[in-house]
Amino acid sequence: MCNDYRMRVELGMIREEFSQLRIPLRFPEGMPNLEPRDDVRITDRAPIVRWQEEGAELVQRRWSWPGAGGKPVYNFRSDGREFGSGRCLIVTDGFYEFTAPPAPRPDKRKDKWLFTLAGEPWFCIAGLWRSAPDVGEAFTMLTTPPGPDVAPFHNRQVAVLTRDKWADWLSGARPAPELIGMCPGGTLKVERAG
Repeated sequence: MCNDYRMRVELGMIREEFSQLRIPLRFPEGMPNLEPRDDVRITDRAPIVRWQEEGAELVQRRWSWPGAGGKPVYNFRSDGREFGSGRCLIVTDGFYEFTAPPAPRPDKRKDKWLFTLAGEPWFCIAGLWRSAPDVGEAFTMLTTPPGPDVAPFHNRQVAVLTRDKWADWLSGARPAPELIGMCPGGTLKVERAG
C-alpha cells in the first residue's frame, strides 16, 4: 500500500487549475507555505482540497488517523463502497511503491518506484477526511485494485482521479464507484526512485 508520496506542486499551479475548472478555491486558514517535498509520510501534514458549505477549500491536515489498536489508517479500500461525506482530493505529483530487490542488499532496503500521471505535472488522489480523537482532522487515501501500470509492483493502488472528476468527487454529485477504479494501462509512468 502507498505509504509515501511526493508533493512538489506549487500553490499557484493548484489555484490556477481549480480556477480553470471553475472550482473557486478558498484558503480558510490563510495561504499555506507549500514546501516541495520528495517524501510525504504517514502522520505528516500535507495539502488536501475538501468541500465545505462555502465551497472548495485547501487546508493542510495529517495523513492518517488512528484505527483499531492504534494502527494508522493511511489507506482505505474503496471497492464497492459509497462515500457520501468526507470526500477530499490529495494533491500530489507522484506516489511510491516498494518492491524487494532481485538480490538482497546489505542495507536491507527495498527498491523504490515513483508513479506519475502520464502527460500531467500533477494530479489528485481520492481521499477521505475526518476528525479523529487525539489527532484532530486527518485524511486517508482510497485504494482500488491495481491497473496494468501498478500490478507488477503491488496488489493495490491509490485511486487516481483525473481533472474531469474532481468537482463531482468533491461535491458528491456522482456515486464513488462511477468515479474511482483501476487506471487503464498507460495512465501512469513509472521510474525507479531508489
